[in-house]
Amino acid sequence: MMIQFFIFLLLFSFMNLILSYKHFLILLLNLEFLVLITFFFMFFYLMNFNYEYYFSMVFLSLSVCESALGLSLLVLIMRSYGSDYFLSMNLLW
Repeated sequence: MMIQFFIFLLLFSFMNLILSYKHFLILLLNLEFLVLITFFFMFFYLMNFNYEYYFSMVFLSLSVCESALGLSLLVLIMRSYGSDYFLSMNLLW
């Protein structure tokens, strides 16, 4: 039952990631939702088989680094282009 719920959340998040590609901030929020789903799935998996939770803490620290990198890219794009709207950016310059 729990695995079906996680699969549903993953599919919903991937669908949302594909359909909302216009703003960079929404893409970052969807990616963080994917990371949280993966973390909870991994935590419950490790809890079910009585493994240690060290790997989940490493994963959580790497996801924090990933989110900080995404926010710094968002600030860079906002300062360079004035908005996070992808279609207003000319990627070829």
